[in-house]
Amino acid sequence: MLYRESGQFKTTYAADQAMLPIRQDQIFLALVILVAIAIPFLVSNYVIQALLLPFLIYSVAAIGLNILVGYCGQISLGTGGFMAVGAFAAWNLLARIPEMPPLVAFVLAGLIAAGTGVLFGLPALRIKGFYLAVTTLAAQFFLIWLLQRPWFVGYSPTGVISAQTIEILGWRIDTPVDRYLFALAVVIIIALAAKNLVRSATGRKWMAIRDMDVAAEIIGIRPMPTKLKAFAVSSFIVGIAGVLWAYLYLGQLEAEAFDIYTSFDVLFMVIIGGLGSILGSFLGAAFVVIVPIILNTVPSAIGLPLGTAMISYIEIFIFGSLIIFFLIVEPHGLARLWSIAKQKLRLWPFPY
Repeated sequence: MLYRESGQFKTTYAADQAMLPIRQDQIFLALVILVAIAIPFLVSNYVIQALLLPFLIYSVAAIGLNILVGYCGQISLGTGGFMAVGAFAAWNLLARIPEMPPLVAFVLAGLIAAGTGVLFGLPALRIKGFYLAVTTLAAQFFLIWLLQRPWFVGYSPTGVISAQTIEILGWRIDTPVDRYLFALAVVIIIALAAKNLVRSATGRKWMAIRDMDVAAEIIGIRPMPTKLKAFAVSSFIVGIAGVLWAYLYLGQLEAEAFDIYTSFDVLFMVIIGGLGSILGSFLGAAFVVIVPIILNTVPSAIGLPLGTAMISYIEIFIFGSLIIFFLIVEPHGLARLWSIAKQKLRLWPFPY
């Protein structure tokens, strides 16, 4: 951040419109990716399983929800249900068609989740705000109920089924390091795709609908396909996050693992991280994953043991307070604070 942008001239429109037009930002992103690849070889398996994997998977889910809520302005409380659709679709595809490659099954599971999102997004064509939130909340409970039916769980008496082992082109993904690297590859692909998508004509249409749908329709933007496309893309990414959560983190599938609290957690990530920001999705996911770990380790380390119930109450209080704070003081969340800090450091030590 301590660099000057002068002297970096653009001679074409493509160079000026690049995702990272400043050379230092390109170098910084490359270093971040290299560090992310090296991290699993420097930390324990516990850190990978308890911290890094949830962060990566939650980041994917937050990116998907941010496209719908942050960029298109359509409120959704059914994220957990769409994650469950993706996870159970992948399991059933691999169970019913054993010769299907896992990667193909995961993509098809995302498409099934996208179709489900479009189906439940149809009410968004006529309702919005509180009523749309209630509709997606109903979708959450309906999908969890539906996926508990015997056929979807392979007639398991407990409703809990083990996830199949993933093997892609001879690479057997069964160790924490392998699971982390696979999740990292998916995160990089989805983040870059989402970043470019929101910068495209489709992303601009989403933001026009978000800002004022009536004005967007007047200037020629069709609300129906625009909103449904947002639901489809968002549900696809959220469905992929559900697949990763079941296969890489839990190692099993259970509908109750994608309950309403999962939907709230992902929504908290988007609000705290920053609405309408891909970076905010990562910041919000990191915050939601790290805070419970800090609350469980720091008090006992300083000689202040807290019970599990008290830690849970403190966690809820912190999240609730921060949501109120960001909605009132800085609606664009941590991503906006990060942007302001970068801008000040670029001008430092000059006040102008």
